[in-house]
Amino acid sequence: MTASTAGYAQEAPTLLNRYESVTTADVLQAVIHLIPAHPCDLLDVGAGTGRDAATFAAQGHRVVAVEPTGEMHIGAQRLHPSPRIEWVSDSLPDLAVMRGNNRCFDVITLTAVWMHLDEDQRVRAMPLVCSLLRPGGVMTLSLRHGPIPPGRRMFDVSGEETIQLAAREGLVCIVHAVRQARISAGVTWTWLGFRKA
Repeated sequence: MTASTAGYAQEAPTLLNRYESVTTADVLQAVIHLIPAHPCDLLDVGAGTGRDAATFAAQGHRVVAVEPTGEMHIGAQRLHPSPRIEWVSDSLPDLAVMRGNNRCFDVITLTAVWMHLDEDQRVRAMPLVCSLLRPGGVMTLSLRHGPIPPGRRMFDVSGEETIQLAAREGLVCIVHAVRQARISAGVTWTWLGFRKA
């Protein structure tokens, strides 16, 4: 477990139920249109309960689901057994396992992940994540704003900062939207979509 995933192991049983109570289509509403209709290679970083990975796999995509918290990882595999999902234990900011595999993806999703990294980690992580994205590929990312749950480690990260970091790596922002949270009062989300030049 890393500092950025503090609180998730202890709350895994509750979170597994809570995150499964909403659909991928609802949660990713602002960026779901960026996911190709044809089967592609998709990397879900911080896969959590596996809800999104399972949705993408059911659509025919080849999914690699990265989850650093053992309790979430195990629970997600039980909830969503699929031959189209490859589960990997790895974590930001370095994604050492994924980078060691020399693989690239058409789509990378980072849902409710990026704000767990401090500024230095975000600066370090962006080029590493972008190196896993094929030219012409798409990356989606969400940022949480609002009260921080007890025991969690989060930072208030702006969309503008994230867009600038991505631009340094040749990613062009094609979606920038703000949405109210569906399951957390007083919380808003910034949704960003990028395409790699």
